[in-house]
Amino acid sequence: MSHLLRAWVYVWASPATLIGVLIALLVRLRGGSVRLVRGVIEVHGSFLPKLLSSRLPWLGSSMAITLGHVVLSRDADCLEYTRRHERVHVRQYERWGPFFLPAYFLSSLAALLRGRHPYHDNWFERKAFEQTDGLIPNAE
Repeated sequence: MSHLLRAWVYVWASPATLIGVLIALLVRLRGGSVRLVRGVIEVHGSFLPKLLSSRLPWLGSSMAITLGHVVLSRDADCLEYTRRHERVHVRQYERWGPFFLPAYFLSSLAALLRGRHPYHDNWFERKAFEQTDGLIPNAE
């Protein structure tokens, strides 16, 4: 990928990345870990284990969540386990840009309205499962 195109995908995904960076700063200030791994900011520790193991609205408990080019995770082991799956979501953010979060939530809502699971039957999650040999990073 050319440098110009690479820069563009970071800008395109930046609205969600900015949210992730703000959370990463809070995590780091509270003693958590933040590091850059192949162009993605990986964050774990501090209040994230409690936050991600709580019942997130309609998604339940999770090992990790992606916001643009930021992956928030409970701990280093969860980051390692979910890395391939979460990288699929990073690429989805690069394609969908600021429309990813609304599209993701609409996909979950559509699944709910059809009587399906809002996480496992979300179109974006199904694509991530397909591309990672069925790896399911949901902690339930």
